[in-house]
Amino acid sequence: MDHRIERVIELLDCGLREVVTFDELAQTVNLSLSRFQHIFKAETGMSPAHYLRILRMERAKVLLETSFLPVKQIMHSLGVRDRSHFEREFKTRYGLTPAQCRLSGSSTADSGLAGSE
Repeated sequence: MDHRIERVIELLDCGLREVVTFDELAQTVNLSLSRFQHIFKAETGMSPAHYLRILRMERAKVLLETSFLPVKQIMHSLGVRDRSHFEREFKTRYGLTPAQCRLSGSSTADSGLAGSE
């Protein structure tokens, strides 16, 4: 993989809550925005925006399943501002709302605890 794209992916992985434009990311690796988007898509098979959405949804799912943080706090920690858009996107990706995901995760955890007695 192109080392510039690897660097951008590292930056995205580490700084999800920070609001950084794709233009700033492109400048970080000395590329024009259009060239950056072209190379990113060629290397990953998706646009930078799509990659970022998937990354945020995956992190949100993990946090919903493993923490007791409220949905609003999870959204804030991932740099998401619009709750209705977040919930719609989450449901499209996983077939459940964030609240349903948390309930299904807690019932799985509860059944695991009951089985260990």
